[in-house]
Amino acid sequence: MNTNTKAWITLIFCNFIWAFHFTCVKLTQDQVGPYFTVWGPMLISVVLLIPFVFRDFKKSGKQIRDIFIFIQLAALGAFPAQVLMTWGTQNSLASNAAILVLTLPILTAIFAFFLLGEKMNKVKWMSFGIAIIGVFLCTFENIRDIDFGSKYAVGNILIFAALVGNGYYNVGCKKIANQYTEIEMVFFTYLMMVILLLPFVLIYEKDVFGRIPYFTTQTWIGMGALTLFHNFLSMVLFFSALKHLQATQVAVSNYLIPFFGIPIAAILLGENLNTQGIIGGILVLCSTLLLTIYDRPKPMIYE
Repeated sequence: MNTNTKAWITLIFCNFIWAFHFTCVKLTQDQVGPYFTVWGPMLISVVLLIPFVFRDFKKSGKQIRDIFIFIQLAALGAFPAQVLMTWGTQNSLASNAAILVLTLPILTAIFAFFLLGEKMNKVKWMSFGIAIIGVFLCTFENIRDIDFGSKYAVGNILIFAALVGNGYYNVGCKKIANQYTEIEMVFFTYLMMVILLLPFVLIYEKDVFGRIPYFTTQTWIGMGALTLFHNFLSMVLFFSALKHLQATQVAVSNYLIPFFGIPIAAILLGENLNTQGIIGGILVLCSTLLLTIYDRPKPMIYE
C-alpha cells in the first residue's frame, strides 16, 4: 500500500471520528456549556501531552520563538472557528449553519491556491461537483428549512467568518506540517486555544467548575470521547495525513462528515435515515474515492 493511499485511509478515519462530534456534544449539553465543551477537553489534552512534547522539542533543537506561528494559527484560525461558530449558531438557525458549512472545502481550496500555490484540475472539479450533489441530498431537509432573513444576518456572518478561519487554519497547518511532529502541532495549537478561550469560560461559564463533582456518567463519557478521540486521536492522524496530501484534497474529504454523521445520528440519537440521505452519502464517498485513485500530485515543498 503506497503512502498516498495510507494517508487517504487515515483521513477517512478522521472524518469518521469527527462525525461523532455532534453526538458527543449532545451527551454533555445538559451540564456543560459550549465554551467549556471546547476548553475542557483541550486542557486535558494539553496536560497529557506535556511530557511527550517537551522531550521531542528538546531533541529537535527548536527554540521558544519557533512556536510563535501557532499563536497566529490559533488567533486567526482555530479560535474564530470555535468561538465565532458558537456565537453565530446562537444567533442563527441550525439549518443555516448546516448549509454555510458546505462552503468550507471551497474556502480551503481558495486559501490553498493563494498560500500554497495548489491548482484545481479536472479531477478535483469533478470531485467537488459530485460531493456537493451528495451533500445536497444528505442535507435536503436543512436546505428546505433554510432562512437567511435579515434577523439572522449577524449570525450568518459570524458563521461564515468562522469557516474562513477554519479554512485558513487547515491551509496554515499544511504549510508548516513538515517542520513539526503531529504531537507538537496538536499540543501547541491547543495550548494557544486554552489560553484564548479561558476568559470566555471564566466570564460566561465559571459556574461549571462547581458542577464538575456532579457530572453524570453520560457527561463524563461525552467529555472523555471529545478528549481522547475528537481532540487527540483524530487530530494526530489528521496532521499525519496532511503531510502527504494537498490541502484541497483534504478539504473535499470533509464532505464525508455528513456521510458518516447521518447513520451515526440515526443509530445513536434515533434520527431518521432516509433514502436520499443514503444516496447522497454514497455520492460523497465516490467523490473521495475519485480523488484517492486518480489525483496523485507530485510531492510539493512548502516554505
